[in-house]
Amino acid sequence: MPRVRLKTKGRSVSSKRWLERQLNDPYVARAKAEGVRSRAAFKLAEIDDRHHLLKTGRSVVDLGAAPGGWSQVAARRVGADEGRGRVVAIDLLPVDPIAGVTFAQLDFLDPSAPQRLREMLSGPADVVLSDMAANATGHRRTDHLKIMALAEAAAEFARAVLKPGGAFLAKVLQGGTEGTLLADLKRDFASVKHVKPAASRMDSAELYVLATGFRGL
Repeated sequence: MPRVRLKTKGRSVSSKRWLERQLNDPYVARAKAEGVRSRAAFKLAEIDDRHHLLKTGRSVVDLGAAPGGWSQVAARRVGADEGRGRVVAIDLLPVDPIAGVTFAQLDFLDPSAPQRLREMLSGPADVVLSDMAANATGHRRTDHLKIMALAEAAAEFARAVLKPGGAFLAKVLQGGTEGTLLADLKRDFASVKHVKPAASRMDSAELYVLATGFRGL
């Protein structure tokens, strides 16, 4: 497919680059063709193909779920769209209905959120997912700290809702402070590692931290 180039007139250089990247991204085209809500869905699918987190019948929590690409993948793989597993999606933004997914529009940092999630799942979760990213400021150090703070908060939430043996997957950024998060997770999980799916852009500092074998509190 020939590469699409845009005229700069009327657009900032950064806007032009972003649009060109989207138009020429094979994962964006694939998401549209396959009816998934975001290219990010393929990141979760690739990670699960390798690490087998989303087994049939499992209960899954998707933090920061909008627009719903990860929830779509999770629902299909655990069988929630056929009534065999459960997926609960949480976000401050509304999410259009997804087959097999129960959506809660709430702040996962709310002290009542873990208990509400347990009630919605009728028990603890097998997997907690987080593809959350804070709004970018353009200042690399600030953006790194913001996304790491989200990942650390998601890890605390996971500890509160996971059953023993459960798994936690969250987006992080390379930059030094992710080592602290890994060290904390290693106290509570049997295995902790970084993973980078092919769908993550190679020029991005984006990584995912995968923690499996939750030991329980």
